[in-house]
Amino acid sequence: MIETSHLPVPDTVHGPGTTLHVARAGRGPITLLLHGYPLDHRMWLDTLHGPLAAQRTLLAPDLRGHGRSPWAGAAVHTMAQFAADAVAVLRTCAEGPVDVVGLSMGGYVAFALWAMAPELVRSLVLVDTKAAADDATARAGRDAAAAAVVDSGRAALATGMAAKLLAPRPTGDAAGQLLRARLASMVEAQSVETIVADLRGLRDRPDRTAMLGSITVPTLVVVGEHDAITPVAGAKAMAAAIPGARCTVVPGAGHLVPMEQPEAFAQAVGAFFADQP
Repeated sequence: MIETSHLPVPDTVHGPGTTLHVARAGRGPITLLLHGYPLDHRMWLDTLHGPLAAQRTLLAPDLRGHGRSPWAGAAVHTMAQFAADAVAVLRTCAEGPVDVVGLSMGGYVAFALWAMAPELVRSLVLVDTKAAADDATARAGRDAAAAAVVDSGRAALATGMAAKLLAPRPTGDAAGQLLRARLASMVEAQSVETIVADLRGLRDRPDRTAMLGSITVPTLVVVGEHDAITPVAGAKAMAAAIPGARCTVVPGAGHLVPMEQPEAFAQAVGAFFADQP
């Protein structure tokens, strides 16, 4: 394993026009964990406290407006802006390329980071995400969701998202109840301004399909077998378009594999890291 040196990791990093909170755990080469929408670093808690921390120094920033990172006034959170946040974290904390793990929106940010500063990326783990842009129907859905959260609040958004993000579980399942509670807490903790800016950025993000063939670093695609948002077939096709990439399908998971099946996620990513020179 290549030991990539890193600088002392502060709790906060100065990004472009904002301050970013960064959670840290582990030791060894750096791995950057990019969260999904409308979540924050807490979606990575099982990862931060799991076996991957024995292989890597795990950095989980709250992207601007999320978690402990304040909303900086942008009406649209572009994926390039989030990638610039990630660059700020890496320029502050790392002295070489790092492993980048992105889930859903975090995957879109990882693509933007590769387009912006590929020299900072040692490997990619793309989790429950896709390269394609929104089609007309999806863009209209983003606008409708933004209007709904302004009119009806975050609680309604959280309730609606749970069914889309999580795999079905038996009624009364205690672990499933805790997952829904964690998800609700994160969604309801984000400001309405952040959620609207996220939705606009997701709606307008560029199509990265043509870029897949240019990815030259080791890449792992991870997808939950019940993921209804970025289904298995699409994940396999994306992996096939990236030279040398592999795809892992995680049983019993929907769109939030690291939260729903943290042990299987850690095993898949840990094996991927172990295979790197």
